[in-house]
Amino acid sequence: LMIVVEHEKIELDYCLNCSGVWFDAEELALLLETMQLKEASLSLDNILTSPETISSEKKRNCPICGKKMKKATVGHEPEVIIDACSRGDGLWFDRGEVGQLITQLPDKPSEKPDSQGRIVNFLGEVFRVPD
Repeated sequence: LMIVVEHEKIELDYCLNCSGVWFDAEELALLLETMQLKEASLSLDNILTSPETISSEKKRNCPICGKKMKKATVGHEPEVIIDACSRGDGLWFDRGEVGQLITQLPDKPSEKPDSQGRIVNFLGEVFRVPD
């Protein structure tokens, strides 16, 4: 069951059943820009050109095109395995994965600290890593 969560023009599709979240390509770009993370390894291009991660996780189908998505590793300590649509429709994060990535964000000086802080707080709230 997907619901749409909106904050600062970024709409995320959030699954009430599994607490997963879908970022479509535009939302992802907007999010990275808002958080001043343009060079981040989270860009869809980087993820789609990286080699597929071998994982025991079941492959998911893209909610937009229905094709099986590739497993990709982002972040480090811990590495987070996410699902990426090979057509470039977007990224799927399982429960807690967005939260794990947020904790790894470098505290870069930002031109808009308020905006960046609000987004990180919003994502942290919505995608809290369960205790």
